[in-house]
Amino acid sequence: MSRKLVLYIASSLDGFIAGPGDDLSFLDAVQKEGEDYGYAQFIANIDTVIMGRKTFDWVFQQIGSVPHPDKITYIITHTARPAIGKTCFWSGDPVALVRQLKTEPGRDIYCDGGATIIHQLLQADLIDELILSIIPILLGDGIRLFENRRDAFPLQLVSTQAYESGLCQLHYSRNRS
Repeated sequence: MSRKLVLYIASSLDGFIAGPGDDLSFLDAVQKEGEDYGYAQFIANIDTVIMGRKTFDWVFQQIGSVPHPDKITYIITHTARPAIGKTCFWSGDPVALVRQLKTEPGRDIYCDGGATIIHQLLQADLIDELILSIIPILLGDGIRLFENRRDAFPLQLVSTQAYESGLCQLHYSRNRS
C-alpha cells in the first residue's frame, strides 16, 4: 500500500485559510482547553509534513520553534535555507517531491498548506484525503483554500464531526472510480 497525502487544514465558513495579511487569528475562535479536534490521532499516523513557507513562519513565530521536530518536514520555499534538524527548506517542485515521497516506505504525508501548494497538488491529483475543519466565521477576504480548477475533483465522504465550539470537521477521500 502506498503512502497517502492528506490535507488537514482549517478554513473559515466562506473558504479562507487566512484573512487579509496572512492573518490566522480567526483560528482562536475555536480554541478550547483540552480539545484538539482529532489532531493527536491524525498526526500519530504521519511521519512526513509538507508546509508552505508562510505557514511555517507563522507557526514558528507562535511557538518559537520548528513545528513537528519529530517528523521529516519539507518547507516549500523559493529561497533555499539550511535545514533545522529534520526540517528541510525545499526550493524544488512540490509535485515532484510528493511523487517521490509516495514511492518511499513510510507513514502518511501531511500537507499543511499553503494555498498555492494545495492547488498544485490538487491539479496533479496527488491529494488522497482531505480533513477540513470549518471555523464558524465569515472572513470576507483573505487567502482562499481552493483556487479555480478546470476539472472536477470527486470526493467521497468518510466522516463528519461537529464540536461544541461550532467547528465542523469534514473528512473526505479521493473518489478515483
